[in-house]
Amino acid sequence: MAPDQADSGPGRGAEPQCSHGVEVGVRMQCRFCSHPLSIVFVDLDSSPPSNAYRTSLDGPEAEYPLRVLVCEQCWLVQTEDYAAADELFEEDYAYFSSFSTSWLEHSRSYVQAMVERFELDASSCVVEIAANDGYLLQYVVEAGIPCYGVEPTASTAKAARDKGIEIVEEFFGVELGKRLAGEGRSADLTAANNVLAHVPDINDFVGGFAALLKPDGVSTFEFPHLGVLVEQCLFDTIYHEHYSYLSLTAVRQIFEGNGLSVFDIEELPTHGGSLRVYAQRLDTGTRSVTRAVTDLLAREEADGVSSVDYYKGFQARVDEIRDGLLAFLDRAEGEGKAVAAYGAAAKGNTLLNYSRVTADRIGFVVDANPHKQGQFLPGSHVPIVDQAVLFDRRPDYVLVLPWNLMNEISTQLAGVGEWGGKLVRAVPALEIIEPGTTSG
Repeated sequence: MAPDQADSGPGRGAEPQCSHGVEVGVRMQCRFCSHPLSIVFVDLDSSPPSNAYRTSLDGPEAEYPLRVLVCEQCWLVQTEDYAAADELFEEDYAYFSSFSTSWLEHSRSYVQAMVERFELDASSCVVEIAANDGYLLQYVVEAGIPCYGVEPTASTAKAARDKGIEIVEEFFGVELGKRLAGEGRSADLTAANNVLAHVPDINDFVGGFAALLKPDGVSTFEFPHLGVLVEQCLFDTIYHEHYSYLSLTAVRQIFEGNGLSVFDIEELPTHGGSLRVYAQRLDTGTRSVTRAVTDLLAREEADGVSSVDYYKGFQARVDEIRDGLLAFLDRAEGEGKAVAAYGAAAKGNTLLNYSRVTADRIGFVVDANPHKQGQFLPGSHVPIVDQAVLFDRRPDYVLVLPWNLMNEISTQLAGVGEWGGKLVRAVPALEIIEPGTTSG
């Protein structure tokens, strides 16, 4: 899971009257700079939280509006506040990072690169914030480097401890960062993968790293890049648990406002296109800013990230993707073809719920995570099953919901081709793929 803080309660005013890239009445203030927000990037109607899997279909299901706004002051793109963090990240949170082999390899490579670049050894201390099930720190342990994780979700924290990793089971922020530093547990390196977007109080969260780092320490953050989201219309990466959608333009301001400075970046293929940002303490860091930072900032400026026009037209592109999926399902139904899905991913829940696709159109979804099997997707109520069901029922099409893992999944599902089955990707455009082949 991704650590975050209790919502700080941004100020509210008049209810917005319209949306989709045009100015509306002020509803809330920016999470970073408190500037009134009046530009709507996209409105995905209402849906349950994307990780609120259901153990049964009895009783009511909470839904919240899913609307994303843009700050014209700092250009932080952010969700409106409806669901509180403790409603989104419960102790039985079902996302476990170790079920993706490609993500494990990504994490192993990261640890190797950081050890070499920053000369980490047995005298160093590595801390991962949002340590999840120990997917990354297990490689730090193997390297013989002292480490611990911060992970507030009980289910994943237990899985990490079972790997022999020490976990501080709390939400992270300035208070915890100062306390850990005061206990002599300051970090030479902190890792925070796919968590920066998950925090409602982004100032407190980032400030915690400045408090925890040693004077010459380094913090790395990985997160999906807003530029790729906009370019490829990856709207399904928008869900309640993602409070922010991040450009380097916004991140640099947020970091500098909370005691960190960005000195390097890498562009990564993960999650469709991500950034790895390297930061140091603003007061004591001595590393020079690389050209990669200045080049990306210039590129974002040229693309128009700091202008309202950049955010217009996104809604229409989203609706086109939705309509493409629905047209495919209509054709499949008309031809008597059965459709299943693979991967009970949060992004898939955004896609299905905005498209209003339910279990009468997709019979089941396969997921390798036993913590999800036997449950139902939120909103759509598609049952989650293990892979044996897929090969028993042999659907004609398998809609791959975590499209960012398409190549990995296509290899795993090569056997689907034995009965003439095909794989389907809906985002950023509908694509039908032969199992065992790779997708661009």
